[in-house]
Amino acid sequence: MTTLEFLYNGFLVSLQPENLLYAFIGVLIGTAVGVLPGIGPMSGVALLIPIMSTLTSGASPESAAASSIILLAGVYYGAMYGGSTTSILLNTPGESSSVITTLDGYQLAKQGKAGSALSIAAIGSFVAGIISLIALVLLAKPLSDLAIKFGPAEYFSLMILGLCAVSGLAGKSITKALMMTVFGLLLATIGIDSVSGIARFTFDMPILYQGLEFLTIAVGLFALGEVFKTILEKETNTGHVAKVGRIIPSKKDLKDSSAPIIRSSLLGFFIGILPGAGATLASFFSYIMEKKISKNRAQFGKGAIEGVAAPESANNAASGGAMIPMLTLGVPGSGTTAILMGALIMYNVQPGPLLFNDHPQVAWGLIASMFIGNLMLLILNMPLVKIFAKIIETPPKYLTPLIIAISIFGVYAVQVNTFDLFLLLGFGIAGYFLAKNDFPLAPLVLGLVLGPMIENNFRRALTTSNGDYGIFLTHPISLTFLVIAALWLIIPILLKLRGKKVIVNEEG
Repeated sequence: MTTLEFLYNGFLVSLQPENLLYAFIGVLIGTAVGVLPGIGPMSGVALLIPIMSTLTSGASPESAAASSIILLAGVYYGAMYGGSTTSILLNTPGESSSVITTLDGYQLAKQGKAGSALSIAAIGSFVAGIISLIALVLLAKPLSDLAIKFGPAEYFSLMILGLCAVSGLAGKSITKALMMTVFGLLLATIGIDSVSGIARFTFDMPILYQGLEFLTIAVGLFALGEVFKTILEKETNTGHVAKVGRIIPSKKDLKDSSAPIIRSSLLGFFIGILPGAGATLASFFSYIMEKKISKNRAQFGKGAIEGVAAPESANNAASGGAMIPMLTLGVPGSGTTAILMGALIMYNVQPGPLLFNDHPQVAWGLIASMFIGNLMLLILNMPLVKIFAKIIETPPKYLTPLIIAISIFGVYAVQVNTFDLFLLLGFGIAGYFLAKNDFPLAPLVLGLVLGPMIENNFRRALTTSNGDYGIFLTHPISLTFLVIAALWLIIPILLKLRGKKVIVNEEG
């Protein structure tokens, strides 16, 4: 079958009434999640996994996996758009990739152009989503065909690269990020060893024999962690919400933002493909690029429409690009794609090169639904901008109990044991204190998801080489991945040391 035939079959899956409904609910919730400061796509996706597990319990594993991933992906790219609403109206980014949007978005809002800025953000997000999806369709099958030729040594090295990439770019401290990665890998070893059958770190507790449930940890760290932050730090939205005036952008705004949207969509997509780079880096790079090449660069920071169009297009394109390594190689490039990958594994659907052969309904159904979801986002967000602006004013006293209820009932409905509720509470407290002390949570989740696969491929590689560790260095592709992984960690450290020397010399 050709790529177009696969895509056609994907549309047949995504156009089923229940999947259309899931896509609509996903983008609607995703936009609301992005609009509410502090929740973010990772928390939103983690929170909805147990609900989807309950809703699809009666369906076949293939249909359940397709429906779940369609809704969860809708939350992901819906949240990428929703983050722009608070950035523009409240000068408060909904999540990290919208930080740069505040620079010009809020200035435009103060000038009475909030509606125009929000519309350009919606149009940019839509165009970027479509461009990244076309690229995803073109690259997905060839990449998965190439990845099928990988052996266990290549897979081990590729996953090490994925871990190093996220650790190298997550948070302010590489040391803290690496500590969290190792912590995630350690948590992944709990349970019965699949090769030797020996119990590891179970402390003679039968309930730990099956290991720690990914869902419980993800919901605890992200959703409950945010709840504890809101309660303990008494977070409230005290900022002034700018009024939304005329929604339709002017011809000049459309003309000024059209080229930045195209350029930033392409840049964002390719940055999104890189494991660990993510939407935040894409939005910063696109803003810097537009500022460099713009004719009215003096306007940047004072209310340039290009300053909204570029980062919003880039972060949406990056979310599409991040799907490529997750679907084709089984290596999530960000915390959110790690959670999406964990959700698929829960349904016994293993992302990676065989996904497109073994589960085409899931893979192509997801890709087709993203086309439909992006169209829904545009139709939803243009007329409903003023309604979404009202969501910002939701008091935490209503939102916090709702998140707690969904977390507890959702996890209990899937696991049906009280031990997981204590685990949920424990990781919620841990998530709050770790985030408070600048320990990034994404590397921990990535380590937890990739840990078992890294271990299995490591053992398989050593089995085929009769215990010779040189297999990882004698295979050219494996060696290339390991060298890139090492550089990904070493280069930021060298740049940091060089920066310190420059400061010392200037002070001296």
